Amino acid sequence: MPSNRDFSDYPAMPDVVDSERRRGRGARTNRTGRFEAQAHEEFDDGWETLGELEAFKTEVFEDTSKSIISHNDSPDVSFDSSINPYRGCEHGCIYCYARPSHCYLGHSAGLDFETKLYAKPNAAVLLERELKRPGYRPETIAIGGNTDPYQPIERERRITRAILEVMATANHPIGIITKSALVARDIDILGPMAAKNLARVAVSITTLDRHVARAMEPRTATPSRRLDTVKRLADAGIPVTVMVAPIIPGLTDHEIEPILEAAREAGARDAGYVLLRLPLEIKDLFREWLREEFPDRADKVISLLRSMHGGRDYTADFGVRQRGRGPYASQIALRFRLTKKRLGLGEERVPLRTDLFIRPGNGGQQLSLL
Repeated sequence: MPSNRDFSDYPAMPDVVDSERRRGRGARTNRTGRFEAQAHEEFDDGWETLGELEAFKTEVFEDTSKSIISHNDSPDVSFDSSINPYRGCEHGCIYCYARPSHCYLGHSAGLDFETKLYAKPNAAVLLERELKRPGYRPETIAIGGNTDPYQPIERERRITRAILEVMATANHPIGIITKSALVARDIDILGPMAAKNLARVAVSITTLDRHVARAMEPRTATPSRRLDTVKRLADAGIPVTVMVAPIIPGLTDHEIEPILEAAREAGARDAGYVLLRLPLEIKDLFREWLREEFPDRADKVISLLRSMHGGRDYTADFGVRQRGRGPYASQIALRFRLTKKRLGLGEERVPLRTDLFIRPGNGGQQLSLL
């Protein structure tokens, strides 16, 4: 792909879904997943039949997975094990790196990802079963490494809370990743766990501009509510990291310092960032969104991003895919590092404890790691 290619190379998308049908959603299209043998496309047959189609509604299906803990060996993330109570995410963040995974389920990475959700109702039972295994040894498990564990359907499903209850009983260390204010509901569990150094929470704050946030992350908490959530968690003694993820060059990168300052004021102890990633279907979904929401900045955003990936949309190499390389990437890294140092963020990070683990059904006796 030529390095100087911009939006002028991309023709208008004929399959953009009508705005009324996708109101409150992030993606503009719903193209067939890449693994499907046949592609489906909506078109007007001259009788205005597209006008009769219903708006996209959230559907929830049951996930019948037989295990609940996932493992990875990526050097780019700080955890080796994770639990995802849900597949798909109603938050609808246009940049979400989990979107392509929905294609493995036979769905689109576009609107399907936001509206066809999968819940794991037996997650807590599966977790307790895995923790009981004689060979199990505790390590920090991230909850929400792929999709948000506190997305809207958690209010009714309460699957994440059930998982936390198992973790709390077992004294098992956890890290939560979310951009939802709903995490504060579970302070009654997380607070006592944090007092034992068994829990921390990472809250994602991508922008302080509520209009940008509403367009980019349509069903998430507003930036002000996220900062309030940071404060509520911090006041309860729960260590909070703020993730500026993703940073979008030319759109949100000017907010690095204000976000970190607001986070520190709210009580955050640490901060991290990830550069915008555009693998697979995300590159087209993001372009469609960007061209509609910010047409005056679209070319600049893509040009800056490509400058950090050798003229390409994305570099999949470890160490580069989340940070980029080159002068602009180095500038972002330096600004982030200097601001963290100035604010004292990241100076008190302490590893979570694993030595308090009590195997479920172990008669309340602490597991010896010696």
